[in-house]
Amino acid sequence: MNPAHEQLIEKFYTSFGKLDAPGMISCYHEDVTFYDPVFENLNAAEVKAMWTMLCKNAKDFTLVYKNVDADHEYGNCEWIATYTFSATGWKVTNHIKAHFKFHEGRIIEHMDDFDLWKWSRQALGFKGLLLGWSGFVINKVRKTAQANLKKFMNAQKS
Repeated sequence: MNPAHEQLIEKFYTSFGKLDAPGMISCYHEDVTFYDPVFENLNAAEVKAMWTMLCKNAKDFTLVYKNVDADHEYGNCEWIATYTFSATGWKVTNHIKAHFKFHEGRIIEHMDDFDLWKWSRQALGFKGLLLGWSGFVINKVRKTAQANLKKFMNAQKS
């Protein structure tokens, strides 16, 4: 058990619950990497932009986190995000298991794991129910998310 790392995770999700992207980003090491089933492998600049974009665009957002656990090197927790998916207007409740690696008192690796098919059934409706498991839909979701992130990052440069 490492109370400092547990407090860091709690700060991250408390900030996220308030849609406070700078607060979230302050928990990360400058060389952080991120992975989840949608965005896949992001570098530090992309991670920071992703959270900023998601916080800025969140609609009807609530977050609950629990079971925070951390030692000197690794940590994890469970979190549930409920929001309206902007592309379809459908309500999503996403159950996520987060895994962290720490370095120099900050999060250097962050991996979120969730059921992408379950997410797609909620976010995409009938199409997600029928085809959300397919490579075609999964790749379309990933490409759309990555394109939105790239567009957001480019707009931030302007």
